[in-house]
Amino acid sequence: MLTFICYPKCTTCQKAQKWLEENNIRYEIRNIKADRPSAEELALWQRMSGKPLKSFFNTSGLLYRAMNLKDRLPSMSRDEMLALLASDGMLVKRPLLVADKCVLVGFREPEWAGLLRGQDGEG
Repeated sequence: MLTFICYPKCTTCQKAQKWLEENNIRYEIRNIKADRPSAEELALWQRMSGKPLKSFFNTSGLLYRAMNLKDRLPSMSRDEMLALLASDGMLVKRPLLVADKCVLVGFREPEWAGLLRGQDGEG
C-alpha cells in the first residue's frame, strides 16, 4: 500500500491526490502537519528516494524563509537537518509518496506514473 503524505490545504497536494484518484491508485493518507514524520522515517525515506536530504525541505514555505534556512542549511550536519525536518511538518517538501522500495518527493506526474507502473497496479 502506498502512503500519501500531504498537507490538505496545499494546492500541489490537492492536485496530486486528484491524480491518484483519477488513476484509481489505492493509498493511505497521512497529514504531515498532524502526524509529522520522525527523524528516523525521514532518514529512511531520504535513502529510499536517492535524493540529497536538502531536497526534503519545503524551500517555498514561509517557515523555511522565516528561519533563514537557505543560508543555514549548508553548515548543518545531517542529524541537525533531520531533527529540524522532524520538528515541524511544514518544513518538509510535500507531497511525499512512500512505496515499498521508493519515495517520491514533490508531485511530478511523469515520475509518479513511472513509479506506479513499477508497482503493477498493486499500489
